[in-house]
Amino acid sequence: MRLAERMSRLGTETAFEVLAKAKALEAQGKHIVHLEIGEPDFDTPINIRDAAKKALDSGWTHYNPSAGLLDVREAICRDMKRRRNIDVTPDMVVVTPGAKPIMFFVILALAQNGDEVIYPNPGFPIYESVIRFSGATPVPIRLREERDFSFDADELISLITDQTRLIILNSPQNPTGGIIKAEDLKKVADAVRNRDLMILSDEVYINIIYEGAFATITGYQGMLEKTIILDGLSKTYAMTGWRIGYGVMRPDLAAQVAKLQTNSNSCTNSFVQRAAIEAIEGPQEESAKMVAEFKKRRDFIVEGLNKIQDFSCRMPKGAFYVFPNITKTGMTSRQLETFLLEKAGVAGLSGTSFGEYGEGYLRFSYANSIENIGIALNRIADALKKR
Repeated sequence: MRLAERMSRLGTETAFEVLAKAKALEAQGKHIVHLEIGEPDFDTPINIRDAAKKALDSGWTHYNPSAGLLDVREAICRDMKRRRNIDVTPDMVVVTPGAKPIMFFVILALAQNGDEVIYPNPGFPIYESVIRFSGATPVPIRLREERDFSFDADELISLITDQTRLIILNSPQNPTGGIIKAEDLKKVADAVRNRDLMILSDEVYINIIYEGAFATITGYQGMLEKTIILDGLSKTYAMTGWRIGYGVMRPDLAAQVAKLQTNSNSCTNSFVQRAAIEAIEGPQEESAKMVAEFKKRRDFIVEGLNKIQDFSCRMPKGAFYVFPNITKTGMTSRQLETFLLEKAGVAGLSGTSFGEYGEGYLRFSYANSIENIGIALNRIADALKKR
């Protein structure tokens, strides 16, 4: 079978490959502690589940507008005002099956052969994958450990050329848990305000922050119309399998993104959208409890990693990942990923799963119980001593 050339440009998420290897070892009877997959280990709050059941019983099982149900988009607008203090209208919102379609549709709509897209590295691997798929050139901006895994704003600005069509920002960040400081966002805003380019701001972890305040580039003059906000319900409400996300952007671009949705999957599941209203506007206590538990786990895993010989780990300020430096082990990131899975029964991810600048690091998700994290820490330490 002959595939189109563009298929060779698509990457993947290594987390699912490591998960498959871990499951194969479990099938052989080996106990594995899973720290590779980035999803909350909590159940979706019951009020959200009940809202979905009620919607099913009420007949919300049919097509709806490609951009999403109007009252869902209105709820998102109110949430944008509440969490970010920005005023948006329903014609600026597109609801999609998960948040990934927003990055896919936006990059396809804005970038093509000859264009450049700046993206964070180490960063979510689908950024680079879709940039290459679009035919544009990916331009990495390095996230630096000494800056708590944010970027140097002056360095980012130096990468902008006349070919730059899009800059991708992610805060809080996957895989490092880093947060972009407000002063760096202001520098970037001042540099791009009068340029013919757009910002894709991935803010899907906005509600999982432990220290400091969240800052969005849309808070600076003229930047709302130049920014696409990517967000979703998967992380905040433990709804990864529900597949619902959304983008907020200028109305003319939203119309084009909705057109791409029409051509790909028609629309987002109707009864899940009804549940989304309950998630956004219903009680938030369960979500807050989840974040509080993540903070306990973060503190526990960082303390434990820093006690392991040849490991050092910064304290992430958001999301639910740690990104320890493992260069002193003398192993590459990929070698250590394999070693820990096979010898210690701990599934983590090589930093290079998130780009070339991830070499020398591992990513662990602490979306697991403290008990299991403790088992993993002991196993890692023991395996390294026995090397």
